Amino acid sequence: MCYVCAVEAIAALADPTRRQLVDLLSHGELAAGELAGRFPVSRPAISRHLRVLREAGLVTSRGEGRRRLYALDPRPLRELDEWLEPYRDLWAQRLDALDTEIARGRRARQGGDPR
Repeated sequence: MCYVCAVEAIAALADPTRRQLVDLLSHGELAAGELAGRFPVSRPAISRHLRVLREAGLVTSRGEGRRRLYALDPRPLRELDEWLEPYRDLWAQRLDALDTEIARGRRARQGGDPR
């Protein structure tokens, strides 16, 4: 995977509005106007968010008459998922250890095994 591409995808997804746009587009293609109507911000603001997503390769657009239709391109997300794969085991082990410590703390508070 291209490291710069991963960073661009992460940067694009750092904004909550853009994450919502990606979520909406994960269900299928939508027109820019339909997308803009679902947010309490101006259409130009949504257009800028869509441009950032398009430049990061996360969405594609096509014209259909007077409408601009947007669709999710899952390839950068798959590449990002592959890039993160080596770190999953590390986090899984740490989260499992945290879960064990939380369970021990509960048992100790309830008068059970204090280990």
